[in-house]
Amino acid sequence: MSIVPEGVKLILIGCGIIAISGIVSIWSKWLGVPIFIFAFLFTGFSFYFFRDPERDKSFAPGQIACPADGTVLSVKSEGNPDITVIRIFLSIFNVHLQRSPINGKILDTEFTKGNFAIAYKPEASVNQRKKIRIAADDGKVIEVEQITGSIARRIACYVKKDQKVKAGEKIGMIYFGSQVALYLPSSVNVLVKPGEKVQAGETTIALRKDN
Repeated sequence: MSIVPEGVKLILIGCGIIAISGIVSIWSKWLGVPIFIFAFLFTGFSFYFFRDPERDKSFAPGQIACPADGTVLSVKSEGNPDITVIRIFLSIFNVHLQRSPINGKILDTEFTKGNFAIAYKPEASVNQRKKIRIAADDGKVIEVEQITGSIARRIACYVKKDQKVKAGEKIGMIYFGSQVALYLPSSVNVLVKPGEKVQAGETTIALRKDN
C-alpha cells in the first residue's frame, strides 16, 4: 500500500524525531524515552492515516461511484428539489482521499472560507470547503464538496479546470476527520442510506435512471 505525497513529509519528520530521541536517551532516558514514544506513535499514525489503498474497480455506464470512504450521514434535498445531496462523514480512521464519481471533465473548483464545526454536525455544511464541479459526457453536472472539520484545516485538490477524469480517479484529500458532500440530479436512483459504510472508488452510490 502506498502513501499519499502529503504524508511523506510528516513521516520523515517523525522518523527524524525518533532518531534524535534515541540519541537524547543516551544522556537522559527521562527526556528521550517519552519523546521517542510520542514520535513513534505519531509516525505510525501518519503511515496509517495517509495510506493510499489500491482501488481499481471499473464502473459501468450509469453507475455513480462513491467519492469518499466513511459513513453516510444524510440523503436528502437541501432546499433545491432538483438536487439530492449525499453527505459522508470521514473519521480519522477512514482513508481521506476523494475520488471522482463519474467519467467527465472538471468544469471548475470553488473554495469557500467558513467555520470549523465538528464534521458530523449539521452546521458543518458551512465549514471551510472546496467544491469540484464535474460535467459528464452528456453535459449533466455532478459536484463533490470537500468540507473541513474541527480538526481538519487543510484541503488538497488534485484537479484543475478542463482536466478529464475517470470514475474512481483520485481528485483530492482532506486532512483529518472531515465531511464530503455529493450533489446529484434528483433523477438518479440513490443506492445508499444514512448509517451505511461506503468506500471511495468501490461503492456504487447511485444509478442514473435512464440506464
